[in-house]
Amino acid sequence: MARVATERVLRELEPSAERLVRRHLEAARDWLPHQFVPWSAARDFDGPLEGAAWTAEQSALPQTVRDALIVNLLTEDNLPSYHLLIATRLGRDGAWGTWVHRWTAEEDRHSAVLRAFVHARRAVDPVLLEELRMRHVAVGYRNDAPTLLHLLAYLTVQELATRQAHRNTGAACGDPVGEALMARIAADENLHMLFYRGLFADALQVFPDEATVALTDVLEDFTMPGFGIPGFRARAARIAAAGIFNLDVHREYVVLPLMRALGVMTLSGLGPTGRQAQERLGRYLERLEEQALRTRRLCARITAGEAPAHLTTVDPEHLTTVD
Repeated sequence: MARVATERVLRELEPSAERLVRRHLEAARDWLPHQFVPWSAARDFDGPLEGAAWTAEQSALPQTVRDALIVNLLTEDNLPSYHLLIATRLGRDGAWGTWVHRWTAEEDRHSAVLRAFVHARRAVDPVLLEELRMRHVAVGYRNDAPTLLHLLAYLTVQELATRQAHRNTGAACGDPVGEALMARIAADENLHMLFYRGLFADALQVFPDEATVALTDVLEDFTMPGFGIPGFRARAARIAAAGIFNLDVHREYVVLPLMRALGVMTLSGLGPTGRQAQERLGRYLERLEEQALRTRRLCARITAGEAPAHLTTVDPEHLTTVD
């Protein structure tokens, strides 16, 4: 199947982008990051201010929540790479440029406030966090989406997955301030998802075959943008075992809601390639259901301390990937 040129996608979807940007600006609520940081709980660290060095017992958060905060924060830290990617593919003119810059401004709050929160709460090792940030951002992020429709499909899935990861991290932290902060960030991510989901829904109407293929390709090979974080697999496995984000969560709160909202499985008027992609997507959903069930059972056994010995350290392949 011939690929739809980027220029044509941008041209055909520009009216949608204009409408969705207006809707986003009407719905978005500005908020002040400094109001979500427990400054009164903060203390000086060791170094020029001669404070106290961080030790693990200073954190009241479970290890899995600390893992999730590190992954979430370092993912947000790579905003320069994400901005470059999206600005290069969508452009910086008209509604596309308005969206790119507004999205970047909103996303920039997330890493700033998360870092302030974990430092004020002494939630994670600040030295390790900075070492990981330098290594992760120095490498950057690449998304080799073959077409713009693939990129839009990825962004639609990724924003919803990120929303759920933030929300579940907050719910698991046992800290009312942390929960409120993560819910606030998740609300931003939800609005970002609604922009991309609306855009992709229109793409399915304008380019039904190509968009169906793109969505199927993305779902079959989906990885979170933080996969390049040093030590990501081990942290992702612990996060998965704790039920913060795993295949079961991905299916229930990301994939199935998107399938319902986009109506891709009942989309009519498809040609041979589109119908083949629909069939492939159906097989993927069946595999995902089977693996999500295994994940749910394994997480329950780990929580109960009944996991087989070879899984007590949690194998990422059982919890975070679809074969």
